[in-house]
Amino acid sequence: MSLPNELIQSLQHATGFHEDAFRQVHSSGEQVTAIRFHPDKQQRTSAKPDGELIPWCEHGLYLSERPSFTLDPHFHAGLYYVQDASSMFLWKVLQQLVPAAADKKVLDLCAAPGGKSTLLSSYFKDGLVVSNEVIKSRAAILVENITKWGNDNVVVTNNDPAHFQSLGNYFDVVVVDAPCSGSGLFRKDPDAIGEWSLDHVQLCSQRQQRILSDILPVLKDEGLLIYATCSYSLEEDEMIADWLTGEMGMESLAVTTEDDWGIVNSFSEKQKAAGYRFYPDQVKGEGFFIAAFRKKTAAHTFTYRKNAGITKPAKQELEQLLSFVPLSEEYQIFKQADQFRAIPSKWVDDMAMLAGSLYIKKAGIEIGAIKGKDIVPSHELAMSVLPKDIFNCIDVTLEQALQYLRRHDLVLEGNKGWNLIMYEDIPLGWAKVLPNRINNYYPQEWRIRNK
Repeated sequence: MSLPNELIQSLQHATGFHEDAFRQVHSSGEQVTAIRFHPDKQQRTSAKPDGELIPWCEHGLYLSERPSFTLDPHFHAGLYYVQDASSMFLWKVLQQLVPAAADKKVLDLCAAPGGKSTLLSSYFKDGLVVSNEVIKSRAAILVENITKWGNDNVVVTNNDPAHFQSLGNYFDVVVVDAPCSGSGLFRKDPDAIGEWSLDHVQLCSQRQQRILSDILPVLKDEGLLIYATCSYSLEEDEMIADWLTGEMGMESLAVTTEDDWGIVNSFSEKQKAAGYRFYPDQVKGEGFFIAAFRKKTAAHTFTYRKNAGITKPAKQELEQLLSFVPLSEEYQIFKQADQFRAIPSKWVDDMAMLAGSLYIKKAGIEIGAIKGKDIVPSHELAMSVLPKDIFNCIDVTLEQALQYLRRHDLVLEGNKGWNLIMYEDIPLGWAKVLPNRINNYYPQEWRIRNK
């Protein structure tokens, strides 16, 4: 692999950079594969892949070899998320800087494809996570991954950073995994080398400042900003940290690391703001930079407006839904078009307020639609953490699970009506057992397309 000479020269003064080892690891062909388990779903199954624990994330695992995730039903069921180990360091940052995680309101601003949002929704399991992606096509991928993860505390939005300013000082935590020049991904994606240039680095740095300028007003006073890139360039990392602390009134926050982790502690040139560099020749993961800051500027008080478009189901509809899914008072059901969704009751007012300012792609868990006396359950319900013990289940083998995920016809034994297809105690989706056939309700657009 031929690395850009301009990149190598620009990193000569970067903390922790060792040229020979850096070049060698990029030419080695080595690939590191890691996954992060869903804490709740992991408890339901005895399936345990072989691997090594990731030291900075208790739910992370290095795999001994890369499997075919497409042919693993657990992947489609949201039992785990395939994520680079370096990115999972966010878990350790949160543990140290936000130990009291309950009831926090969190924004993942540049969220697609969803790795950090799924992590945030698990860490802030009693909080509210707004997962945003500005690019429409990438927002669709984000919705898919959030759906498969299945947590009920996530709102997916498709907005420009500036759109959030009408919320005022709303969020306790804002995560900005900023669009960058991508040099940290060269080992995993060699094609990215051809797109890299010093001019692109400068353009990314300017864009990162614009994004941060737009979003800082929505962070509460004393709130936490976590900034990250997959770039090695000083202009996108330490220089942004200098700008945040020098011009934007942010306070740098340090995170404790262990020496044997191989993470490089760096400090910005002017303000000595703390940052953390991940080099693949020193860490078992890809290139990454992360830094944390506390907002010290005075916050203004805002009057939020609610959106009258959020409607409650009619009494008869609610009774029918609750007879199908007996949710407790901890949840509230609202109607969106012909679909019904459940969200934690404590976030209903927040949901209405967010809907008044943002374009919402998904909120909470979609239960399904009422069709006469029947309810057609949503795939989101099958994937979700909502209680599903009352539903009939059909246990399937690996071969049968793959047939289901390909959306092929099924030959199975099951009770009449709606059934959850279960593989090793994890739901894959819905099927409806009729007198002479079984209808496969796995989402058409997500089906496995290979043979």
